Amino acid sequence: MLTLLFQEPLLFLVWILAILIALSTHEFSHALAGTLLGDETAKRMGRLTLNPLAHVDPIGLIALVTVGFGWGKPVPFNPYNLKNQKWGPVLVALAGPGMNLSIAIVLGLLLRVIGPLLGPTNLLSQFLYLSVFLNVALLFFNLIPVPPLDGSKLLLAMVSGKQHERVRIFLETRGPMILLGLIVADLILGINVFGWLFNIVSSVATWIVGFGI
Repeated sequence: MLTLLFQEPLLFLVWILAILIALSTHEFSHALAGTLLGDETAKRMGRLTLNPLAHVDPIGLIALVTVGFGWGKPVPFNPYNLKNQKWGPVLVALAGPGMNLSIAIVLGLLLRVIGPLLGPTNLLSQFLYLSVFLNVALLFFNLIPVPPLDGSKLLLAMVSGKQHERVRIFLETRGPMILLGLIVADLILGINVFGWLFNIVSSVATWIVGFGI
């Protein structure tokens, strides 16, 4: 992606804009869900906003641009303030992927309408397609049930019984290292750990917009 900065700077800016919007709406949705469910931690910390400056982690953005994996600032919440302490964290976690799905569908439908009129080389068409792709990517990647990804909250809620305590401890303490190890192995060794995920994202994004760019 970084090569676009020198080869096609306008397309590079379109990528950056699509990334900022996708990350910001994802994190904003976490903050909104937490607030609606009774916890104002995110609101007090200025995260209940669509302003990208509140949600984008500079290092995470640079990593996304340079190596293809990145992150935003995690939205804090206090599970003890939520109205439902078992399933509340799950709803907060799934709000982000849910927003990504909604945006992907809306922009995909819009692209189906105006894309054939504008053509695939039009910057607006490319922005809409990239936005659909990025939102679908965030949706599926964050649903992986490994901490600290959003999907882990659902898995942890399902193993909340005392008999699963060792499983929960393992996931919460080792999950981030397992995920990081897979990403590093994918980047350094080129073993294509997440190749299946990329194929799913590409197929779903293309299906949503109805044609390829």
